[in-house]
Formats: sequence, structure tokens, C-alpha cells
Amino acid sequence: MKAGIIAIVVLVLLGFVGCNKYNSLVKLEENVKQKWGLVETQYQRRADLIDNLVATVKGAANFEQSTLTQVVEARANATKVQINADDLTPEKIAEFQKAQGALSQSLGRLLAVAESYPTLQSVQNFRDLQAQIEGTENRIATVRGDFNVSVTEYNKAVRVFPGNIIAGISGFKQKGYFASDPGAEKAPKVDFGK
Repeated sequence: MKAGIIAIVVLVLLGFVGCNKYNSLVKLEENVKQKWGLVETQYQRRADLIDNLVATVKGAANFEQSTLTQVVEARANATKVQINADDLTPEKIAEFQKAQGALSQSLGRLLAVAESYPTLQSVQNFRDLQAQIEGTENRIATVRGDFNVSVTEYNKAVRVFPGNIIAGISGFKQKGYFASDPGAEKAPKVDFGK
């Protein structure tokens, strides 16, 4: 009889700990999803600004068509990559990051080439959009960092005992991180000799 009571108490305590851990995992996963929503919002903001930037460039200068085409195509490819917040696997995050990186590169080329068009540089709308895109790039870096922090907290909870047992039983899986863009480990070369 005494052993039966002890067994029941132990089972109740294990059930309580399991429920508590499960609820903790749900909260951490929801935090990751919320941070992912912020990442998507900033990337969408950038995509919207790029449309306006391309239209401004077309209207203000006889601009290099190939550069504009590359930006438009990269934007279209980047917006095609959609990830469900429930499926933030490392592979999906890498695919998303690759598409966004291609857009960043083509946008960088557009802004670099725009420097050689004085008439374009004098258009206030272009300068405003350029400043908004720069601000958005900073916001993107911030929300990506916040996302990675929330993924770290979640992944720790999924991997550490006893959370790994509850996570395995409940179907919680590790989430992917944003990584540094390729080539980010090399500092840009500054040349004042020109």
C-alpha cells in the first residue's frame, strides 16, 4: 500500500514536470515564430522599397537595363521562397538566406552603379528610398540577430535533458539559424588611391 502511494506520487510529479517542460517548449517555439514574423516583415519592407527604387531609377535616368533586370529578377526569386514558421529547418533557413543574399548583392550593384549618374543622385525620391533601404538593412540585421537568440534558447531546451525526452515525444525539432553571408569573414578592401 505504501509503495503504491509512493509510485502514484512519483508519477504525479513526473507528469507535472513533463507538463511544465512541454509548456516551456511551446512558449519558446512561439517566441521563435514571433521573431520569424519580424524577419519576414523587414524583408517584405525591403522588397516593397526595391519596387519603388527601381521605378524611380527608370523614371529619372537612362539607366543600365541589365542592372535593373537583375534587381527585379532577384527580388522575384527572393519573394518566391516562403517558409512556414512551423518548418524553420536549417535547410529552409539556408534556402531563404541564399535567395535574400542574391537580392542584397544585386541591390548593392544597383546602388553602386547609381553613383555614376549625377542626375539620379539629385532626385530627392531616390535619395529618400536609398536612405530607407539602408535603414531597412540595419533592421534586417537586428531582427536576424534577435531570431538567432530565440532559436538558441529554443534549441537548448529541445536538446537538454529532460527537455529532449519531452521534445522527442511531442515532436519538437531543432530550428535553423541565420549564418553569416559567404565572404563576410573578409573585411572589405578600402582603396583611396583612385
